[in-house]
Amino acid sequence: MNAPSSTIHNDISLHQLRIFTAVARAVTLTEAAKQLGITQPSLSQQLSRLEALVGTRLFNRRPGEMELTEAGQYLLPRAEHMLRGMRELEDGLMEYVTGRRTTIRIAGITSVLRTLLPGALTRVRKIFPQIDFDIEDRAPPDILDLLYDRRIAVGLLAENSVPDSGGGFAQISLLADEHVLAVPAHLDLSGITDPAGELSAEDYATLNQSIRFSFGTQQTRRVQNWYERLFPDSSVVAQCRSFEVAAELVRAGAGICLVPTLSLLHGAETLGGVRLYRVNAVTRRIVALMPSQYQRIEPYRSFIAALEQASKAIAMPEILAVPPFLDGGPEARF
Repeated sequence: MNAPSSTIHNDISLHQLRIFTAVARAVTLTEAAKQLGITQPSLSQQLSRLEALVGTRLFNRRPGEMELTEAGQYLLPRAEHMLRGMRELEDGLMEYVTGRRTTIRIAGITSVLRTLLPGALTRVRKIFPQIDFDIEDRAPPDILDLLYDRRIAVGLLAENSVPDSGGGFAQISLLADEHVLAVPAHLDLSGITDPAGELSAEDYATLNQSIRFSFGTQQTRRVQNWYERLFPDSSVVAQCRSFEVAAELVRAGAGICLVPTLSLLHGAETLGGVRLYRVNAVTRRIVALMPSQYQRIEPYRSFIAALEQASKAIAMPEILAVPPFLDGGPEARF
């Protein structure tokens, strides 16, 4: 079954290597096919052809799971190296192409796209009026997958929302985004040390109605643990997959929520009808991820500079001091 090395070298295509790396990093074949924009039968066929060419299995197939074999583990970093080299070649040649319309493809989390992108886009268009943008609102794991598959050039997300990406991506720090406790405007927690004894029954009930997130990430579990330690009497009144929706529920008086500050900005204005309290949380950093060679190529270089300028122009909302009942000991940290 083993094919001569010259045949392997001549017949393996970059398309097959892209499929292999997508499957290796995806949870399921269906997810990989969706990322690549091809049907699952076509993906499976190409993967089987690649295995036939190399003469051995690259994946152990189990129900609902694709696990790399030793051969697959050997191939993955080398395939990614080859694909990165091809990207560098293509991007380097772009510098010699004139009169070509360039599309900057971006994926990011909602709060960053809404607050940073408008200003950056306007700045870049003044320098390069011929470029356009293809923008996708995605969750952090999807953003990283799109970067690996070269379906986007820039990812905008929180630094700690995905594992160390490696893979030749440059990471450009843009701004700090604190987690804050958002509560309805009528709920004043300043100076409160014993909520059960110092708040009215109605306000105490609101304080114990939490709005939480269902992202299925380690960050989500940390938030849930924080609520359980500091609000042991709380109940979940809503689970969301959008910080922005959660903030609107808080404004309507449905409960309280731990949210990143950026999600409370609407353009240059802060969402009204809420109070924001600082908590003992590690500040998340918003970053731009992109293939390292893009930093040296226009218009990407100017786009990153525009993002940095837009970040400096952001006016964060007023954040009140940590309420005393949330300011004690390790159990109060998030």
